[in-house]
Amino acid sequence: MSVSKIIVIAGPTASGKSGLALALAKALNGVVINADSMQVYRDIPILAAAPSDDDKAIVPHKLYGIYDASVHGNMMDWLHLCCQEITDARQNNLTPIVVGGTGLYLETLQKGASPIPETPKEIRDKVSFMLKQEGLSGLYAMLQKVDESTAARLSANDTTRIRRALEVWFDTKKTMSYWQSQPLRPFYKKEEFVSIYINPPREALDNRCRVRFDKMVELGAVDEAKQLLARQLPDYLPAMHALGVQEFKAYFAGKCSLDEAIEQAKLHTRQYAKRQSTWFNNRFSADFCYKSCYATDKNFVEDVKKAL
Repeated sequence: MSVSKIIVIAGPTASGKSGLALALAKALNGVVINADSMQVYRDIPILAAAPSDDDKAIVPHKLYGIYDASVHGNMMDWLHLCCQEITDARQNNLTPIVVGGTGLYLETLQKGASPIPETPKEIRDKVSFMLKQEGLSGLYAMLQKVDESTAARLSANDTTRIRRALEVWFDTKKTMSYWQSQPLRPFYKKEEFVSIYINPPREALDNRCRVRFDKMVELGAVDEAKQLLARQLPDYLPAMHALGVQEFKAYFAGKCSLDEAIEQAKLHTRQYAKRQSTWFNNRFSADFCYKSCYATDKNFVEDVKKAL
């Protein structure tokens, strides 16, 4: 077996990706590398369904809980860290196993990124200050003026992408549309990847989403949300939009009962899983596609071992 391959595991939330990654890492002397935009935040391990401490003790897990909730993580920061972890794994004869449900992270890793320069901290701080002063509607109106085509493609509520487009404009005086029209800059060759997609039936996935959220509540998700919300961080931060945070915020504010908040969180989780599945079905090309959630199916592991 060669460690030159990079294993990528994609799929909707609650499909068993983390379990498969752990099983493969055990079988292939691997390291699990996170590609989930919420599991990078250390304040929400339960709500983000991050691997347990027990799982992390079995094999190395990287890029989990690397940011405080006050940090506005982004794809390019993650990408640079992920590439470094892949390099480190290979140098140590470990199989890099990149797993997550954030499709754009995985797509960029495999296909490359637009050559958009990294914006310096002072530019990011400038846009953050503008957001506080002008609000999201003010930022969106400004984007409409300087980059009309990008603004037209974005939701007026998409804080992350509106911020990013303005940061790029202030830094380069070129629009996001311009940079995205440039050829992608690849990081790896296509043949370096072995890709797995877990795509279970909707009914099975919906049930797993419900059961898993109940388990999260048992593990302390309500207290976790309470501690996060007590910090009174701005709602535009990514960690504040982890599934369950806003629902429990409504409960703490007396706007609904705890049971109602839990049911809303379950509903939003199922809706999120559906959006993930749609995205992967349209844009993710896999060497192996499994039509069932991963539990302990050894065939998943054996299939991948044969491809290495």
